[in-house]
Amino acid sequence: MNRRLFLVAALALGGCATVTGPPAVAPAPGALAELEPLYSAQAGREALTMRVSSNGCTAKADFAFYVERRGDAVTLAVGRKHVDTCKSFAMGQAELAFTWEELGLAPRTPVFLLNPLIAWTGPGG
Repeated sequence: MNRRLFLVAALALGGCATVTGPPAVAPAPGALAELEPLYSAQAGREALTMRVSSNGCTAKADFAFYVERRGDAVTLAVGRKHVDTCKSFAMGQAELAFTWEELGLAPRTPVFLLNPLIAWTGPGG
C-alpha cells in the first residue's frame, strides 16, 4: 500500500469516529473575567503563594477570595478588589503568600484553583 492511499484511508476512517455524551463547551469570554490571572501558584505547607501582575503597589489587601465546598471538593477563586494604579517604569509582578488560615482552609485540604494561569512575558513583552 502506498503512502497516499494510506493517508486517504486514514482520513476517511477518521471521519467515522463518533462522540458520546454532550459536547464540551468553553466558558463565555467574560464568564471568568473577574478572576485574577496568575503567573504562578504554589501550595506550600503554611501558605498558598501566588505571583500576580503589579505596577508597584500590589498588596495582599487588594485581593478577595471565594471558597466553595461541595462534599470533599473545595474550589478557590481569587479576585482583585483594588486595581494597582501606580505608574511604574516597567510592568512587573508581585509574590503574595496567603496562609491557609487566611483562606479559611485546613493546611492539607486539596483545593481546585479556578484562576487562569498566564505566561510571564517580561517587561515590554
